[in-house]
Amino acid sequence: MTIRIVIADDHPVFVSGLEVTFAEAADIEIIGKVADGEDAVNAAADLAPDVLLMDVRMPGLNGIDATRQIVASGSSVAIVVLTMFDDDESVYSAMSAGARGYLVKGASQERIIEAVRAVAEGEIVFGKAVAERVLAAFTNPRRSRRAEGPFPELTDREIEVLELIAAGKRNPTIARELFLSDKTVRNHVSSIFAKLQVADRSEAIVRARQAGLGG
Repeated sequence: MTIRIVIADDHPVFVSGLEVTFAEAADIEIIGKVADGEDAVNAAADLAPDVLLMDVRMPGLNGIDATRQIVASGSSVAIVVLTMFDDDESVYSAMSAGARGYLVKGASQERIIEAVRAVAEGEIVFGKAVAERVLAAFTNPRRSRRAEGPFPELTDREIEVLELIAAGKRNPTIARELFLSDKTVRNHVSSIFAKLQVADRSEAIVRARQAGLGG
């Protein structure tokens, strides 16, 4: 059975490389290519692919938020994040958003093809470097303590942002204190609202203060 895939990536050279990769796999067909998160969300709904390869950093809606929206919509597409970034925050955010796989660009053609086939069969796939990070998370005492604290669904960075929100600080101030860009802070705030299922900043502050943050 043919596995129908969509590629969401804003780097044309890399996309061309993927086209060459999948040309060698008779059971995989590229049915769509998009260059931003919003188009990825639309492609998941309109084309109903089996697998969607998702970059993290794209113009407009990022790959993590796009993944979250696709999963929340009830789509059955299996999302594999394929990105240059293997930092903890990107990995845990992608997996908590509902991605079924996470590979770092530079993975071999064979590994990418195997990952597509595996997630299409319902498996979860990590690249070697990512798997090591996930294993470290379970053996890291600091992260283990975090999992037992309030809001274990949030990343460490999101907890930092939420604490500052609960303290009444606005996005520009949070960006300065955490040495982040305004856009990154906005993305974190959106992710926090989605994970906590709150509608706005006021609700987030109430939830955070009830949990003892921002005091």
